[in-house]
This record gives sequence, structure tokens and C-alpha cells, in this order.
Amino acid sequence: MQKNYETVFILTPVLSEHQAKDTVEKFSSLITAQGGEIVNLENMGLRQMAYPIQKKSNGYYVMIEFKSEPSFIKTLEVEYKRDERIIRFLTTALDKFAVEYNAKRKSGSFQKNADSKTEMAS
Repeated sequence: MQKNYETVFILTPVLSEHQAKDTVEKFSSLITAQGGEIVNLENMGLRQMAYPIQKKSNGYYVMIEFKSEPSFIKTLEVEYKRDERIIRFLTTALDKFAVEYNAKRKSGSFQKNADSKTEMAS
């Protein structure tokens, strides 16, 4: 039975735009090749990190929300560890509330609610 997961990884900032896209493509195709389904892929771009990792203070952040078999997560994380372009990663299982939250965030319904509250306050 497939479960919902979200994985965030940080790429080293010394990569070119093309190399970063290739890395994202490598991991997204790995997910689909193993029978997974990508729900959302978000390239958050170059961001400042809270603390230096491997003497680097920023990195390319990428978030992938996907569905897959639980046994695939171990394979995915081994691939992250083998790839020297990845400096950090985190994969979490999503419950039904997190899936619902992500769907609302993608649709932009949070911004609509905030706008209506500011109109009421005026």
C-alpha cells in the first residue's frame, strides 16, 4: 500500500543551474521508476541556512511530495547519501492532515483567507 511522503533536500551552492536541475531530475525519476507518484515538486531556490554545513552557509532547497511504498524510502535515502551534491536531506511520512494542509497551501486558499480577514478589519 502506498503512503504519502515529503522529502526535502539541500544541494550544494557551488552547482550550476543545469547541474541542480539534473540532480532534481535524477531523484524525481528515481521515485517514479520505483512505482512512486510525484504529487508536488517545489524548487525553493538558493536560501540562507540557519548554520553552516560543510563550510557552506547557503544551498539550493528542493521539496518533493510523493506517494510510494514504505520499503522505497530506505533506497531513496541511500541514494541521497551516495550523491555528493546533497548536503542534507529529510524524508517524512505525511498523515491525512498534512496531506490536506499541503493541498490547501498549493491551491492558495490560505492567502484568500488572510485577504478576507484584512478586509473585515478595515
